[in-house]
Amino acid sequence: MSAIVLDQVDPQKRRVLIAVTSVVGAAAAAAVAIPLATSMKPSARAIAAGASVPVNLAVIEPGQQLTVEFRGAPHWIIRRTPEMVTQLGKNDALLADPKSESSKQPAYAKNIGRAMKDEWFVVKGVCTHLGCSPTYRKDIAAADLGAEWPGGFFCPCHQSKFDLAGRVFKGMPAPLNLAVPQYMFADDKTLVIGEDGKGA
Repeated sequence: MSAIVLDQVDPQKRRVLIAVTSVVGAAAAAAVAIPLATSMKPSARAIAAGASVPVNLAVIEPGQQLTVEFRGAPHWIIRRTPEMVTQLGKNDALLADPKSESSKQPAYAKNIGRAMKDEWFVVKGVCTHLGCSPTYRKDIAAADLGAEWPGGFFCPCHQSKFDLAGRVFKGMPAPLNLAVPQYMFADDKTLVIGEDGKGA
């Protein structure tokens, strides 16, 4: 009977075993890391509950509206043209709360345009009357809505009219201006709804 020699090591087999063990270990690490990294992203439920929402401003043309969901409600980003901004200063006599003293907006949006930057208007798309969603009607003096109305937002449920800063006109069922959420500019091309800061 021959003796078994335990101190002999085959270098080739050792390299193969180390390589196989390394590959299996790396695969196991990836199998753990990928689900872990994915779990750290906010879920759709978390976003609806209040996680901030980044918006790419580059896709919005002058005069256009983009709708995003934040906290379970539609929020609008409107890229106002210089003509739209100029019109805002002519509406005061027609409005119920022209200075937005009774309405909800951050301090940096308590101005005539109700915005941090005149070009970009961010507003919760829910009527302050009974919670319907108004429509964006940028057309000036829309024939079907009355020549005295300069365009803005129209709630078809009970006919409330708002200007392009979300300010309600006198005599409308809606008691308050549309609400402006907290937001900030992460940079020149990105707006973040739900985060409050001075931004870019």
